[in-house]
Amino acid sequence: MSWQELRIETDSRNAEALSDALFDLGALSVSIEDATAGTADEKPIFGEPGEPLEQLWEKSIVVALLEDGAAPEFIVAAACNSTGIAHPLYTVQIVEEQDWVRLTQSQFDPIRISDRLWITPTWHESPDARAINIVLDPGLAFGTGSHPTTRLCLKWLDSNIQQSETVLDYGCGSGILAIAAKKLGAGDTHGVDIDAQAMIASRQNAEQNNVEISFFLPNEAPQQQYDVVVANILTNPLKTLAPLLAGRVRAGGHIALSGILEEQADEVMAIYGVWFTFLPPAAEEGWVCLSGTRKQG
Repeated sequence: MSWQELRIETDSRNAEALSDALFDLGALSVSIEDATAGTADEKPIFGEPGEPLEQLWEKSIVVALLEDGAAPEFIVAAACNSTGIAHPLYTVQIVEEQDWVRLTQSQFDPIRISDRLWITPTWHESPDARAINIVLDPGLAFGTGSHPTTRLCLKWLDSNIQQSETVLDYGCGSGILAIAAKKLGAGDTHGVDIDAQAMIASRQNAEQNNVEISFFLPNEAPQQQYDVVVANILTNPLKTLAPLLAGRVRAGGHIALSGILEEQADEVMAIYGVWFTFLPPAAEEGWVCLSGTRKQG
């Protein structure tokens, strides 16, 4: 059995209307992608408490899966006519039936963070049974260890977490940083995220790794200070959240911030410098992790 993948070039003003029209015309699934993904113009989409969601990508691609016998040229014309959109450029390719689970699993191998810390999918044997292994499968929430920002935070935790320190993972995604901190010896550990799906993923991952961590939506999180706060999100949310995150770190405690491009590091350090004294940034593939100590008083 095979299907047809229809990819239509459009923009943020028309992407959603075009998607709805394709569904109405029998598409099996429809998604919207960033047409500039993987380039310097790639633009993340995010939302934080009190902040509106960013619009869709200005240059978008609507991807629709069609049955093998469908007529793509007719479907594109009908979708454009029903929405009043000018006929766009599009491509069609055949998608053959595959063992999607096995194919997906084959793309994810264990990830070495350090000599003693690994991330291992459930379908793999641990490369080093004596190491600290975080058992984690790729899922709906961000954070599997494959991105430089996650690796930078994990390396920082590996080098800096002290026994029984309290930890807050803000923007926890899959819960990977909170889980790592707990396995590295942290005490009470909490995770916070705005996404309810992240809460589900984080709790399942913590249970899978046999660690006790409490996860909260922002308005339900404890109003307390921690020995360590780590936040792997994006520069704009980090700037907005600076007073909140600084307020969660005790005097003499530590913060680690990532999701920051190298050229954005000075700006973020200037904002957080009101509260923290920073070490030189750690960098990987154009991204940085900023770590600092909370000033006394």
